[in-house]
Amino acid sequence: MAWGAWMVVEQSLETQLSLEKAVREIERAEDVEQIKRLCASLTRQNWHYRQMMKQAVMHVAELETSAALLD
Repeated sequence: MAWGAWMVVEQSLETQLSLEKAVREIERAEDVEQIKRLCASLTRQNWHYRQMMKQAVMHVAELETSAALLD
């Protein structure tokens, strides 16, 4: 596998359609309070995922560096 290839996101057609369905449900929502709660929840979740991804990428980089030094 090429360096960094593991970071390429691949989606099946089923996954793409499921995501599109969820997005359209949000776009049709009319309850402003519900939308506010959803946005706040997604903001918190996004922050958590970003931190986790930063840590994971740093860990993978350390592992790849260690592997390269052994070769």
